[in-house]
Amino acid sequence: MGNWKVQKTYEEINARIKSGEAVVVTAEEMVAIVRENGPEEAARKVDVVTTGTFSPMCSSGAFINFGQSNPTIKATKVWLNGIPAYAGLAAVDVYLGAAELPEDDPLNKVFPGEFRYGGGHVLEDLLAGKKILLKATAYGTDCYPNKAIEKEITLEDLPYALLMNPRNCYQNYNCAINLSEKTIYTYMGTLRPNGKNANFCSAGELSPLMNDPLYKTIGLGTRIFLAGGIGYVGWHGTQHNPAALRLENSTPKRPAGTMMVYGDMKHMKARWLKGISMQGYGATVAVGIGVPIPILNEEMAGFTGVSDEELVTQIVDYSYDYSHGVARNYGEVTYAQLKSGSIEVNGNEVPTAPLSSVVRAREIANTLKEWIEKRDFTLVEPVQTLPDK
Repeated sequence: MGNWKVQKTYEEINARIKSGEAVVVTAEEMVAIVRENGPEEAARKVDVVTTGTFSPMCSSGAFINFGQSNPTIKATKVWLNGIPAYAGLAAVDVYLGAAELPEDDPLNKVFPGEFRYGGGHVLEDLLAGKKILLKATAYGTDCYPNKAIEKEITLEDLPYALLMNPRNCYQNYNCAINLSEKTIYTYMGTLRPNGKNANFCSAGELSPLMNDPLYKTIGLGTRIFLAGGIGYVGWHGTQHNPAALRLENSTPKRPAGTMMVYGDMKHMKARWLKGISMQGYGATVAVGIGVPIPILNEEMAGFTGVSDEELVTQIVDYSYDYSHGVARNYGEVTYAQLKSGSIEVNGNEVPTAPLSSVVRAREIANTLKEWIEKRDFTLVEPVQTLPDK
């Protein structure tokens, strides 16, 4: 367990949760506690720190079983409200991706495209209890003779609906600017020419992986807040990059770790899973995630006590450098500076705007705190923590 002066186990912390004695604070609250008391004393005082993030997360979707028809069908093509779902799994199993679009969407043919409805919107509609039009076609077999079905379904009708997101909760991300002479449309939002605005996408000191930068407590089996319900970390997400350059406080200076997460959609809420249309780019979904960080020792207390002033990211040009793989940045800024509303780029003051909602992230952290304090939520020690190299 290391040579720490404070040492706790998951079992001890869970026992305190079950007895109603656990001290639970949000990551924002922990900043002041560590600043005032130091990591060691903070570790003695606090048992769990809750985190939160609510932002666009493209690599998301759901495994859905829509139930058999009579006669039975082995679907080869499936649409949910006109959005294609991948049917190459089994007879009535599909995967619906959050970024999928209708086959008749004009896309960017009329630029910039509007992308009014996509897979993420279908997921939100399901959680909202709305009726979804299911269409499926098939080639027919002896055991699955049906060649087409069309019916309205709701989330309640589905035998199985598992939100399964291959890459969520990016540990840090770029601050995006546009140094060209024309407006560009990106997954970081609309960027005005000549560096006239800067967009960023992280909850900073509230962000889950910023509070466990070396993945000491997060991994396979970690129980989390996921879209208003309870979910779990499946493994590290796609594009997981723990080797990113880091500050002395161990937090990454660039995009680094990611998580694969999953959970039963039937216990989730539409408020925490929102379909998004990004002009000129596509459709996606905003996901609400909160991760509890057990304060096992003073190292974890120190990690969770890091403030926005101590977290940095890079300013990256999305007009050319990003799309052409040019490893260049136009400065390094703290999240305190980004959240202030403006930063300096090339000697000019540039207004900033977040794609990630700090207000919603704070609400998630507080909700998770309430769940733990009410003894409705205990911690799960991961079978294996996320890879750190």
